[in-house]
Amino acid sequence: MIIWLNGTFGAGKTATAAELLPLVPSARLFDPETVGYVLRANLADHPVSDFQHWPPWRPLVVATATELARYTGKHLIAAQTVLQPDYLAEIFAGLRAAGLGVIHVVLDADEDVLRRRIEASDEARQWRLCHLPEYREARSWLRQEADLMLDTTALSTAQAAREIASALPSLASTQP
Repeated sequence: MIIWLNGTFGAGKTATAAELLPLVPSARLFDPETVGYVLRANLADHPVSDFQHWPPWRPLVVATATELARYTGKHLIAAQTVLQPDYLAEIFAGLRAAGLGVIHVVLDADEDVLRRRIEASDEARQWRLCHLPEYREARSWLRQEADLMLDTTALSTAQAAREIASALPSLASTQP
């Protein structure tokens, strides 16, 4: 099973994933962004504004996650913002075709809170702020596609992780 934490920057995906890890027996973290780093090093002559736009990124995320799950025999917790519906559909279809269940959790928060969290971080601050409008536009389809939509505005990452963990048995039973 893959527990995919989606949502925009500042929603708490990475921190929630770390808090969720000890709550999910036989799980490990998988960072799809590392696939982008590999591509960046090898496709410098094909510049893109976001590594997700490279067509190889999506199938390589699927292949990497599939092989990690098979090799380790563990569930994966992936924290990655994907705001393009066709990209997310391609990844999830590939994971399911490989026999992996996918639980799609979207972490959300009020825009003011997101801005404050991003501004308090040194990590790609301007790039993350510039993507808030894209997230605002994606919110409605993300809400429809999510197995669980969790508002983290007033939740700590530990509270968010506990809510996700408590919902997993029922969410997993509805997966194909």
